[in-house]
Amino acid sequence: MSIESNLYKKSIKILSDLIGFKTISGKENGPLIDYCDAILKENGVSTFRVFDDNKERVNLFGTIKAKKTNGKKPIILSGHTDVVPVSKGWSTDPFVATIKGDKLYGRGSCDMKGFIACTLAYVPKLSSANLDRNIHFSFTFDEETACIGAPLLIKELKKRNIQEGICIIGEPTKMKIIDAHKGMNEYTIHFEGLAGHSSQPHKGVNAIEYSTRYINKLLELRQELIKRGPKDCIFDPPHSTLSVGGISGGIAHNVIADKCKVEWETRPVVKEDAIFVTKEIDKFVNETLLPEMKKVFPNSNIRKETIGEVIGFNRINDSEACEFVTSITGDNSREVVSFGTEAGLFQELGISTVVCGPGSIDQAHKIDEFIELNEIKKCLSFLDGVKDKSIM
Repeated sequence: MSIESNLYKKSIKILSDLIGFKTISGKENGPLIDYCDAILKENGVSTFRVFDDNKERVNLFGTIKAKKTNGKKPIILSGHTDVVPVSKGWSTDPFVATIKGDKLYGRGSCDMKGFIACTLAYVPKLSSANLDRNIHFSFTFDEETACIGAPLLIKELKKRNIQEGICIIGEPTKMKIIDAHKGMNEYTIHFEGLAGHSSQPHKGVNAIEYSTRYINKLLELRQELIKRGPKDCIFDPPHSTLSVGGISGGIAHNVIADKCKVEWETRPVVKEDAIFVTKEIDKFVNETLLPEMKKVFPNSNIRKETIGEVIGFNRINDSEACEFVTSITGDNSREVVSFGTEAGLFQELGISTVVCGPGSIDQAHKIDEFIELNEIKKCLSFLDGVKDKSIM
C-alpha cells in the first residue's frame, strides 16, 4: 500500500473521529482539542492553548520549527472546530461519519473538519521534513457565532510576536482561492417595558410594539445601504446587507408585553457602512424610542448585546498568500463570497491571508452535510505542495 493511500485512509479516520465530537458553537470543545493536541505532540509539535473566560472553550496553536530558516515566511494552516446546530431530518446520525458512494456525511464534514483532518493526517510528513520555514496550526472555537474565539488567539499571537506569514483558512471552497468577503456584525436588542392588562394599553409600555418600530428603522437603513453601494463592487449583492433574524416576546394575548428581543445582523462591504448603521440606529433609540418609553415607565430600557463584530476580508492585488496557493494549484483565479470567515482577523494582524479548503459551501449548515471524498484527496495533494515549498 502506498504512503498516499495510507495518508488518505488516515485522513478519513481522523475526520470520522472529529465528527464524533459534538462541538456545536457555544458548547465546550475541550475533548476535540485534546484529540488534536495529542496528534500534534506525538509528532513533536509544540503547542499552546488560549481559553475563553470560563475555561470551557479553547483555541489551540501549534508550531513545527524549521531546522534552518532561509528567510521564508511561516505558513499558518487554520480552521475552526465548532459546527452549527443540527436540524431534524437527517438520513444518518449527524455525529457519526457515514460514507455513501463518493461522499462522507456528518455535521462539520465540509465546514470545516475536513480541512482540519487533512492537516492532522499530514503532520508526520511535515514534522519529519527538512523544513526551511515554520509551519503553524491554528484551531479555533466559535467561528460560527461571529468569530468569538479567534480574536483571543490573535491577541496571544501579538504577545508572542507571531505577526507575519502566510495564513491559509481552510473553509470549504473546493480548493479555489477566495480573497475577499464582507464583514459581519451580529446584535441582540433587549426591550424592557412595563406589563399590564391589555384593556389599558396606555398604562403599560409594550416592548413588542417598540421593537417593531426599531425593526422598521432597520429596514429603512437597509434601503440606505443599497443606495450607498460602492461603484464596481465585487460582491453579490453589490452593497452592504442588513437582515432581521428573530423576534420574540410576550406571554399572552391579554397581557402587555414587558419583554421582547430582536436579533439582527449587518454585513458591510466597507467599515464605514457598519459605522453608519450603528450611529443611526443608536440615535433613533436614544432620541426617540427610549424617551417615549421612559415617559410612561422610567425604568424602561433598551439594551444592545453585541454577539460579534467581524471585520471584512479585503482584496489585496499583490497577495503573497494567493500567489503561494496559485504556485501549488496552478489556478490563478480569485473569487469573493458573502459569508464571513476569520480571514480578516489574520489580515488585520499583518499576515497575508487566503481562504482555500476542501468541500463546498453549498453543503455547509444543511441537513445531510457531506464532503466529496475527492476533495480530501485534493487537499492532501495541496499539502504536498505546501511541504515541497517549505523544504531545503
